[in-house]
Amino acid sequence: MSQAMRADDLGQLIDALLKRSTLSELGLTLGCLGVAWLLVRLVRGADTHEDSIWFGQRIVDGVFFPLLALLLALGVRWGLIMQGLPAALFKLVVPILVSLAVIRLTVRVLRSAFPTSQLMRVVERSVSWVAWLGMVLWVTGLLPLILKELDDISWKIGSTQISVRNLIEGTVTAVLVLMLVLWLSAALESRLLKGATDNISIRKMAANALRALLLFVGLMFALSAAGIDLTALGVLGGALGVGIGFGLQKLAANYISGFVILAERSMRIGDMVKVDTFEGRITDITTRYTVIRALNGRESIVPNEMMITQRVENSSLADPKVALTTMVQVAYGTDLDALMPELSAAVAAVPRVLDEPMPAVQLSNFAADGLELTIAFWIGDPDKGQGNVRSEVNLALLRKLTQAGVEIPFPQRVLHQAAGAALEAARPASTPPTPATGPTPAP
Repeated sequence: MSQAMRADDLGQLIDALLKRSTLSELGLTLGCLGVAWLLVRLVRGADTHEDSIWFGQRIVDGVFFPLLALLLALGVRWGLIMQGLPAALFKLVVPILVSLAVIRLTVRVLRSAFPTSQLMRVVERSVSWVAWLGMVLWVTGLLPLILKELDDISWKIGSTQISVRNLIEGTVTAVLVLMLVLWLSAALESRLLKGATDNISIRKMAANALRALLLFVGLMFALSAAGIDLTALGVLGGALGVGIGFGLQKLAANYISGFVILAERSMRIGDMVKVDTFEGRITDITTRYTVIRALNGRESIVPNEMMITQRVENSSLADPKVALTTMVQVAYGTDLDALMPELSAAVAAVPRVLDEPMPAVQLSNFAADGLELTIAFWIGDPDKGQGNVRSEVNLALLRKLTQAGVEIPFPQRVLHQAAGAALEAARPASTPPTPATGPTPAP
């Protein structure tokens, strides 16, 4: 790309754009865009993945289209200059395609790395405005003048002379480097986790470690490009160590615990766990927290340190089978020897109940109102819920008891009353007491 135009070249550019040769340059520009669109379509094929950074959803909203169009435009421009033909329109086309490529790269990478973040939408709009403003300043020839003025505004920090221009250029370089690092880490993470059915925890740990390493390397390159002496980071590293020892120890503990969980595979993505009365399936394990989704749709974000220091019930670690129980009462005098095998067979007929181990019916208690039976059965898919299968088992038991004519007793109480109290209660309340008879005492 050529140097930015000077301010006095703007008039010459406008005069060149008004010539008839501009129409042929416009045709070449449209040809470059058409060839780029066709090549992107052929390369993409049937791939319509929404998260594709290269291709996007509609061919033109990915990174590949503006980059390919830019390369074709540069090639056509170079050919026109070599033949001595005018190329005034390409002085506008090339900066526009550069700005479009930067915007597409930023938008696609941020949406792929942070799909639900609202802050990233603000960053996308900010980058778009900055890119288009830089293009306008480049075309109008004001950019060199503004950069020269910004270079004159400087100050000294220690032995390093820093200007506003250095900060702006360093910031732009840092953003581009971090975008490339996020892009590369997202692509590698997607490749590691794509189609993974086993060792998914190890793959997730490798993806997290790879992203952290790439971000660290990218940050070092960005700081170096900004003109910051990396030897000064030794003091920053010491301060960071003190901060971790005091204020950031919980954060560091969560990060270390996350790598420990992924490395030892005590809990894996997809396991059914119970942590502090919250039960659900692990849907994600990051370096700082673990996401557990309950069967009712609620999600709990649990710090990784809690997963290490507290007791965690893992229903899927060794055996996914889970034992459940339910109870029913039958009347005294019921023939349990004949009834219990029938109840066991009725429970075994429920679809989700396992045949091995077989359901068991036990006489667990002589209750006040009847004989209490406990029915134990096993299921192999606790992730599908426990209340629904328990309801199906209870319905099967009710149908079997109704079919066998077995009574489910209601609460009964027997009251005993003393004989004297019974006679007193039976006497009518309106009858006056009988007076005593006998001789009248002498005065």
